[in-house]
Amino acid sequence: MQSSRRLPLIVATALFIENMDSTAIATSLPAIAADLGTEPIALKLALTAYLLALAVFIPVSGWVADRFGAKRTFMLAIGVFLLGSLACAASATLGQLVAARFLQGLGGALMVPVGRLVLLRTIPKHELVQALSWLTIPALVAPILGPPIGGFIATYSDWRWIFLINLPIGVVGIFLAWRFVPDLREDVKPLDWTGFAYSGLGLALALFGFSTLGRHLVATPVAVGCLVLGLAGMAAYVRHARRHPHPLIDLQLLRLVTLRAGVLGGLLFRVGIGATPFLLPLMLQLGFGMTPLASGLLTFFSAVGAMFMKTLAARILRRFGFRRVLWINALLASAMLAGFGLFRIDTPHWLIIGVLLVSGCFRSLQFTSLNAITYAEVDQGRMGQASALSGMMQQFSLALGVAVGGYALQLAGAFTGEDYANAANFGWAFLTVGLISAMSAWVMFRLPQDAGAEMAGRAQDGKEVAEPKAAQRPAT
Repeated sequence: MQSSRRLPLIVATALFIENMDSTAIATSLPAIAADLGTEPIALKLALTAYLLALAVFIPVSGWVADRFGAKRTFMLAIGVFLLGSLACAASATLGQLVAARFLQGLGGALMVPVGRLVLLRTIPKHELVQALSWLTIPALVAPILGPPIGGFIATYSDWRWIFLINLPIGVVGIFLAWRFVPDLREDVKPLDWTGFAYSGLGLALALFGFSTLGRHLVATPVAVGCLVLGLAGMAAYVRHARRHPHPLIDLQLLRLVTLRAGVLGGLLFRVGIGATPFLLPLMLQLGFGMTPLASGLLTFFSAVGAMFMKTLAARILRRFGFRRVLWINALLASAMLAGFGLFRIDTPHWLIIGVLLVSGCFRSLQFTSLNAITYAEVDQGRMGQASALSGMMQQFSLALGVAVGGYALQLAGAFTGEDYANAANFGWAFLTVGLISAMSAWVMFRLPQDAGAEMAGRAQDGKEVAEPKAAQRPAT
């Protein structure tokens, strides 16, 4: 098999198990909560722990690969992910599951970014587009297979199998990496350990504190303390980055208009999108009484819509330009998201499927546009730093979205006087995250008319695929 096809498919094994795992677990939250003896809403911590690990460790993935070798790092990353999967399957408490998911995230933060780095450094440029197209296949397929497979397992078997079904694929990936992945190394600058400590601990403590304020896992004073310390750590990093000659994350990049819009506008948009995999299965199962399988068979249509839009996104951007697409589509996608709250127990399934399908199209178009416009003004010398900043903020915003979605649901229950799992409360929760997502339209509206004009003629909609996991490239 040619290298331009073989290497992408090897990296694709990592991307497949990562996406399959993430989409399958979201469908099975109520079943997992029942077995662990906790509330389903508390499992937002299991989702945020994984995304938080990605946000913390993605910025150092390139340095680790250059320091220890891409081949060794890639194999080790898959091994850590599989070890985390085993720990998830063996978890007997919420705390154990959260810790195991963080371990999974540590592996995930290195797997795909390092794999992509290998492709960029080994595949000739004239073959790179074709190679990346092979890489995107599992990222398109896994979100479609994940919900129904996860739902089937949770309905007819033990939810722990969700974390075990990827083990054979991961083992095959390690073997293929040992056999075919080149052991690339580059000269490395000293790592900004101080910056890594400030940013990593700051992000971790701030999001952990915010996520646990609902008295899940730790006492409220501990959660508040973590939040305060985390915010202080993030503030300390901002001060540190201004003085360090080679900071871990170069915040000066935010002076670029298009990158600032992609990162900050993308943060607001992804808060709403990040809440969806958490809120939607809970509404269908707890609010409407569906089985996990029935829920998964409905929610996967959103991924089908996203796949379809990939065939049209580049042409839409060429026709209308980035600015117009970004602000108008942000409003449309956010309105569709808020509209999920209008579903009722007697809403015809064909109508739910149609709404999810169209919503997936709008979401995919927005991600594609955001991932492209972010790099419109970035020169090659700073592309790695820009990608690290974007990748970190993408994961942080998705994790924040899960936490915000959980709090919105709890507050809606307190306001209505009903149990948070009551179907009516989900309407308020989806409205809340939809409004936050819609706020990104103002950021996009302020872009120059010709923003990304050059890129609009050659946009690659496949860039959305690896969004949540990228460090060395535009990130799904």
